[in-house]
Amino acid sequence: MVRDNRLSKIRNIGIMAHIDAGKTTLTERILYYTGKSHKMGEVHDGEAVMDWMPEEQERGITITSAVTTCHWLQQTINIIDTPGHVDFTIEVERSLRILDGAVAVFCAVGGVEPQSETVWHQADKYRVPRIAFINKMDRVGADFHGAVDQIREKLGAQPLVLHLPWGREESFQGTVDLIRMQAVTWREDTLGYELESRPIPEELREEADLYREKLLETLSDLDDGLLDRYLSGEAIEAEHLLPVVRRGTIDLKIVPVFCGAALRNKGVQPLLDGIVHFLPNPTDIPPVSGLNPVTKKMETRAARDDEPFAGLAFKISMDQGRKLTYLRIYSGVLKVGQEVLSPLKNTRERIARILRMHANKRDRIEEARAGDIVGIIGLKSAATGDTLTDPAQPIVLEAIDIYEPVISLAVEPRSSGQQERIMELLEKMAEEDPTFRFRLDDDSGQIVISGMGELHLEVLVHRLEREYHLAVNVGKPQVVYRETIQKPVEVEEVFDRELGGTRHQAQVALQLLPHTRGEGNLFLNMAPEESVPLSIIEAVAAAINESFTSGVLQGYPVVDVKVVLTAARTTESQFSEMAFRVAASLAFRNGCLQAQPVLLEPVMKMEIIVPDEFLGEVIGDLNSRKGKIEQITPRNKIQQVKATAPLSQLFGYSTALRSASQGRATFTMHFSHYSRASAPAAMTGKN
Repeated sequence: MVRDNRLSKIRNIGIMAHIDAGKTTLTERILYYTGKSHKMGEVHDGEAVMDWMPEEQERGITITSAVTTCHWLQQTINIIDTPGHVDFTIEVERSLRILDGAVAVFCAVGGVEPQSETVWHQADKYRVPRIAFINKMDRVGADFHGAVDQIREKLGAQPLVLHLPWGREESFQGTVDLIRMQAVTWREDTLGYELESRPIPEELREEADLYREKLLETLSDLDDGLLDRYLSGEAIEAEHLLPVVRRGTIDLKIVPVFCGAALRNKGVQPLLDGIVHFLPNPTDIPPVSGLNPVTKKMETRAARDDEPFAGLAFKISMDQGRKLTYLRIYSGVLKVGQEVLSPLKNTRERIARILRMHANKRDRIEEARAGDIVGIIGLKSAATGDTLTDPAQPIVLEAIDIYEPVISLAVEPRSSGQQERIMELLEKMAEEDPTFRFRLDDDSGQIVISGMGELHLEVLVHRLEREYHLAVNVGKPQVVYRETIQKPVEVEEVFDRELGGTRHQAQVALQLLPHTRGEGNLFLNMAPEESVPLSIIEAVAAAINESFTSGVLQGYPVVDVKVVLTAARTTESQFSEMAFRVAASLAFRNGCLQAQPVLLEPVMKMEIIVPDEFLGEVIGDLNSRKGKIEQITPRNKIQQVKATAPLSQLFGYSTALRSASQGRATFTMHFSHYSRASAPAAMTGKN
């Protein structure tokens, strides 16, 4: 097969990390040094190119993933800058689904922090090769080797140090390149644009020789030819090491490690070299596979222009009232005016515009090809995770995992007569963000919105007011509970009724069993095959799956229940699928009532960084919130506390933590698991 020279010069990468590790600052430097922008935007000034939303500029955090393109060493680099806050983790998930490689940014002071672990494991799931950049080497408390050790211990990775820091904290001035064995510094009068190579200083020579030896040992394990040269004591040049590092990175055997201080304009160019040299291009990645909806067989699409067109819509946003669909093209060519098929929805649409994106700016292009990441205008029905394909040769690619919301609150427009408009706007927001849900509560008549956390919902409410000029009243946050059962039961229900002159009769027997926590729901058919037609089994299964959406206590979704159909009977003259659906629903509901139903509440995993002198107050506050301390690790003059606590007890925790620590403690939290809710939440539903 002839290698596509254009594709070999493309890198589709993401920048990912824990919040405040410096992802966006690093991306701004990359854009400046590659000539994409002519001014460095600063996050703290609200001028970062990639943080273009007003909410991002005010808060100094990334909320939505932004796409841009730049060039380095005659290669095209498509970059997605992803959020670090756990509330917006879907942005990382859907970006990693379509990326070929990633740069993981770690703070030299904080090391591997909770969200660092989350995004790392997301990248593991999609087998995304990555390189590491240990940032903020100029900060007080910077510990390069400690961060490298944490990458190995906490993430289970094999870090390969390619650049050692030259100095640390205030004395940080450059790096030592272990591939070329030379020191690198950056000229401050050019904002780091110009760098200088020089011999390794004598005080760093011993450490550099030690780490060069470790580098050669690691790479020799990956390449027999290199091993022979290493054992024979030959001098090994950089050009012979680079291909081995590249193969090891793409095969997920090693993680090349760079370091620097992005805010001080140090360390960025070697990282750019690493992106080009070590991260894969589209032809290095195995062809994508998917199901042909016509033949029901698995097929593949290689990254080539002469393959049938196939792409994945990984993000939707509303742009001045128009729908903008972000698309990763895996194979084929897409042109303006071309008709594409969405196999999941069985709809055909025409491409109105194709856009090359740069954050919230864009350039119109006439066509896009395999390996490109572009924006599309003109798709009405596309949603996150939808495949778009050649109508003549359809394929359905693997979808994107969506997270379930854990927190809700009620909203209502302040002005009367705005109910219909707010529902329309929420519909648009739900299209953009698959982790956001909304519903109209039948009992109260209120609109209830649900999301991943307090910040998530707060940003969405502010967007309603800022972007759409719709003022709303907001209720107190409410936890999104689940329901389950505690004991196995057997139940039988009969539906026998005359409707419209026709008698409908069905008898259904079910077993309801508690399932392992976190395993989800399961429906099994154990009825004798000869006595139950397939149409009846399908009707019962549909009724049970619908019943899972609303429990018997407070109407929350039912989870971790195994339902077994043991019998289904009727008379031939009174056969009715509708009767079986009703009988199954009644049996499920009555069975849940008999099986000791309970509420489950979301439990959050927390990590708190607190100075020594405030540790007692923080632990006392956690205990009062029914938290469980799992681990306390001393780190210099601070303590790292790992704990779990019910989400219902954590509203307003950031304010309480600031008060208890004079503003010096920080924390992160993310969803851990569902556990039995404590009173008063755990009402039994009995009168």
